Amino acid sequence: MNKLLINVVGSAILLASSLPAFAESDPKLWPVMKEAFFEKRAMTEVDFMKIEAPRRAESGAQVPVTYKIDQKAANGVKIVKLYSFVDANPIPLTATYHLTDALGDFELSTRIRFETDAFVRLVGEDASGKLYLASREIRAAGGCGGTVDADEATVRASAGKIKFKVEDPVKIGGVTATTFNIKHPMRTGLQRELVSQGFIPAFYINKTEFKFNGKPVMTVDVNVGTAEDPYFKFNFVPDAPGKLEVLATDNEGKSFSQEIEVKS
Repeated sequence: MNKLLINVVGSAILLASSLPAFAESDPKLWPVMKEAFFEKRAMTEVDFMKIEAPRRAESGAQVPVTYKIDQKAANGVKIVKLYSFVDANPIPLTATYHLTDALGDFELSTRIRFETDAFVRLVGEDASGKLYLASREIRAAGGCGGTVDADEATVRASAGKIKFKVEDPVKIGGVTATTFNIKHPMRTGLQRELVSQGFIPAFYINKTEFKFNGKPVMTVDVNVGTAEDPYFKFNFVPDAPGKLEVLATDNEGKSFSQEIEVKS
């Protein structure tokens, strides 16, 4: 992480801690953050990438969002990497998605955190390094810090339990909806223990890799802006019957895996 990025993240932490719940979203945050993450690189606002989400979320800890790429509207632009930001979060990058052709028209639903009202920024990158931007404002608060009152032994014993399925009927060569959910507290490092008020160390899923018949489908670099018990529902196009696998790892080096048979 370069020095400028460290300064931006540090400033965001101070800003978020000083803002009241449901403070007005600040559009001035993004130009500074854009420069920190994508120094001097041009970025084009587009309509072919879309963010679907509630205007106001019930909980800042679990904000549902859906990201879509309309390949027809993209007119030949092929996005290979997506960065998802919440620009007022203390740690703004929620996840990075590495995409493949196996996803078809990309559509993914997940849940993310908001510390205060903010914009979701979805940055797409094509194979040549060109950048594209979509944005959506959401009102939500309190999802990154706060206090935690939970039995740590119980939390850790259940961490890594996976629910993984494809929806029937499966059509080989057609769009198949897939749901992945992993039990994990996704500690941000900014939360406090209820009794001692000391900070609880960061503890989170940091990567999930999906493969079909040994070939990559999607890899997600996960960050703490992804909500507790990470959830990804996405479409992929199986080209034959076979095995869909997922491997998830956390920041402590533990790994969790599961596989399912895909057949028509």
